[in-house]
Amino acid sequence: MPTEEGQDEASRKALEYSAFYRGKIGTVPKVPVKSLDDFSVWYTPGVAAVSTAIEKNPGLSFDYTNRWNTVAVLTDGSRVLGLGDIGPEASLPVMEGKALIYKYLGGVDAVPVPIRVSSEEQFIAVAEALEPGFGGINLEDIASPRCFDILERLRGKMKIPVWHDDQQGTAGVILAALYNALELTGRDLRNARIVLFGAGAANIAAARLLIEAGAPAGEMILMDSKGTLHSEREDIDQLLMRNRWKYEMALKTNSSKVQGSLKDALKGADVLVAAATPGPHVIKRDEISSMNPDPVVFLLSNPVPEMWPDEAVNAGAAVVATGRSDFANQVNNSVLFPGLFRGALDVRARNISDTMVIAAARELANFARAKGLSKTNIIPTMLDWDVFPSVAAVVGEQAQREGLAGKSLSRSELFAEAQRIIQQSRNLASILIEKGIIPPLPDDRLAGRGD
Repeated sequence: MPTEEGQDEASRKALEYSAFYRGKIGTVPKVPVKSLDDFSVWYTPGVAAVSTAIEKNPGLSFDYTNRWNTVAVLTDGSRVLGLGDIGPEASLPVMEGKALIYKYLGGVDAVPVPIRVSSEEQFIAVAEALEPGFGGINLEDIASPRCFDILERLRGKMKIPVWHDDQQGTAGVILAALYNALELTGRDLRNARIVLFGAGAANIAAARLLIEAGAPAGEMILMDSKGTLHSEREDIDQLLMRNRWKYEMALKTNSSKVQGSLKDALKGADVLVAAATPGPHVIKRDEISSMNPDPVVFLLSNPVPEMWPDEAVNAGAAVVATGRSDFANQVNNSVLFPGLFRGALDVRARNISDTMVIAAARELANFARAKGLSKTNIIPTMLDWDVFPSVAAVVGEQAQREGLAGKSLSRSELFAEAQRIIQQSRNLASILIEKGIIPPLPDDRLAGRGD
């Protein structure tokens, strides 16, 4: 089992390495510069012709600049990882990490953009103002319920895809893992009884996506800190005023109006998806034992899951997943968003629909099945390189099917293009390491492994 000492060591290295490298990302020229004359083409006077062409046809900004491949990772730092409202400056290391994953796994040039705003209106205004310079917007680490409204309004206003990974990404990987966990336990999404413990951005989005994918809404139960959601809860009117997205789920789910504790909600349940308070003793063994035989249990809080996976197994769980890479079955957005946004950018999508996310989730599940399912292998990992162009291809294809794409490419063309771009990104990183432009890790240098 992972130890507290191991977490402390990771924290030590993160601080040391961050100081050593002074950030995780930078910019690299894409064009050759061999003499001073080259600048007359790439900058003045030659660049004026490019600007004039774009002025006449703004869509050419996707052809003549890197806008086609550039995403803003936009945050106000109001809900960062398990740290809470730490502000925009403190959020920057996380946004840099996101940008690194985008580039390395998806070939996407992502730019961290932490902003200091005091209202949803300001946030939305900044996002709209950024649109001319980006091919997409990745909303990140925004407090709930503000994040719902921001995403909803921007998706209705902007002509480039806007994505909130904490909502849509988490929902997508939950669905992907659940497809395979249900298959392993002889169940089907269309008749599974699912309990979602925690009613923040992740689980509300997950509930919405699961319902759209075929899960029966009436058999689903969501729980927040005050108990189960249902249409007759005492604070239902306050929910309407305070959080209409949670209110809508209260009306739509839990048709039996189950009340009481988590144990009450879990009686007869097939699946528990926990995205609540970090553990390890938030969920008890007797609560898992009250579920149907061979239940599926997802314990997604970070850095410490709501209970340790071995305790869930000892309580009867057949398939257990967490959000951590040091346990089996990591349900992590990083296997989804690089490929998904790759596909959206490659067809110049105007939006990312729930059905595009469902298509990506199915592809993730199919990829894991092709490798061979087991109770400790239900979803691909970030080391499964081919999953990212595969996801890109199905997402691009789905966007075209829904009339959301500005470009038309076949599935095989999408896969080949995504594979080429992603491989180019990894090759670039390898060359920079080999040439010493990216220096070895400090620990490797001290140990003589960086020679």
